[in-house]
Amino acid sequence: NPPIVFVGEGPGADEDRIGEPFVGKAGALLTAAITKGLGLRREDVYICNVVKCRPPGNRTPAPDEAKACTPYLFRQLELLQPKVIVALGSPAQMALCGEPGGITRLRGKWLSWRGVRVMPTFHPAYLLRNPAAKRDFWEDLQAVMAEVGLVRKVKSEDGA
Repeated sequence: NPPIVFVGEGPGADEDRIGEPFVGKAGALLTAAITKGLGLRREDVYICNVVKCRPPGNRTPAPDEAKACTPYLFRQLELLQPKVIVALGSPAQMALCGEPGGITRLRGKWLSWRGVRVMPTFHPAYLLRNPAAKRDFWEDLQAVMAEVGLVRKVKSEDGA
């Protein structure tokens, strides 16, 4: 079972076409965070979305759409039994925890879903539009690493 599950809001055009979550520009940023930041392979974590199909016009999923898909998401999480869930953006946090308040206020603060620790943080698409938020995102991932007992092995400049 993967120690970390990343939950986004829903598939975009690239994801819908390919049938895999986080494959566009936001996906490349998330993959870099997993591989370069956490020192894991993308296959070592699980990545999914609240809604399983792309909302029209790539808009944020409506609350009733998210609610219709949460039983499927919750079953995925029950089967995966992760140590930590990373909620990428407000829609994911709302579906999992329902904590009022925007992601800017909630990010970096541990929440819970059925006894599993949830770290709400910024969605990678937001980071592409607001690069200054990458520092907060990285702090949140470091807290996740600590929670699951990951120690990042940083190579020296000579590669040793």
